[in-house]
Amino acid sequence: MATTKRKLFKKLRSKYRLVIMRDTTFEEVWFMRLSRINVISVIATAFFIVAALVVVLIVYTPVKELIPGYPSPEVALDIRMNAIKVDSLEYQLFLKDQFIDNIKTILAGDEPKNYSSEQVEVPAKAGNIQDIRSADDSLLRLQVESAQRNNLFQPGAGVIPQSLSQIYFFPPLKGLIFSKFDYPHGHYGVDIAAAEGQNVMAVLDGTVTLADFTSNSGYTIQIQHDHNLISVYKHNKELFRHQGERVRAGEVIATVGNSGELTTGSHLHFELWYQGRPLNPLNYISFE
Repeated sequence: MATTKRKLFKKLRSKYRLVIMRDTTFEEVWFMRLSRINVISVIATAFFIVAALVVVLIVYTPVKELIPGYPSPEVALDIRMNAIKVDSLEYQLFLKDQFIDNIKTILAGDEPKNYSSEQVEVPAKAGNIQDIRSADDSLLRLQVESAQRNNLFQPGAGVIPQSLSQIYFFPPLKGLIFSKFDYPHGHYGVDIAAAEGQNVMAVLDGTVTLADFTSNSGYTIQIQHDHNLISVYKHNKELFRHQGERVRAGEVIATVGNSGELTTGSHLHFELWYQGRPLNPLNYISFE
């Protein structure tokens, strides 16, 4: 057995001469010494390099969209929106279960339980943030709170309003609109010019469903509200809320920045979605 292995190893290391000669004079033009083990090593290295190039093309280029079963950007967006809708439905079912439990408790003659839909707020880790409100902001806050107290369609009522005009949106930012809503050209929100570091506020009470960094949109935060409404805030400098946390209307959730590739300056890109369709925020919110 040992003799056979030695013969095989010797055979693999045996040298051969690859010669290129002129056809007319048989003069040697070029030659190379080779062995079987050298040829095997070269073929294995070439195979590894080709495999690595294929993996890089699939992972880092749009070629991956040609692979059967890989979702396109449109399908990926639909999957994401469906996941958000499922999460909202689960929350509504949870509220209905609480309501039914209380009805059963009342019918049995017992004291109903007092459920609270508010979660304990985690303090934002931003010691340098200054939530300085002007007199106009304070007056607007009082008007919104007063209107919501008299509004039949308050968050958590479980009734979808027939008109979104019955919902009072808190402006996320005060500033100049330099790029308006343009659905045909794929601009699903408005761009608000503002100084870097200015506070960005939530437009309604809701739950943060996304708080992360993306290459195109930079630091982005997305909030799921009642009535199947979603608000999106892009190109922030810093985020103060995390996924799964509850926020209130007018609460500071981020600061204006210039993050991401699809930006040309310090501003906030704001989007408002209803039942999976983008809305023009200017029809519902005053940014001036």
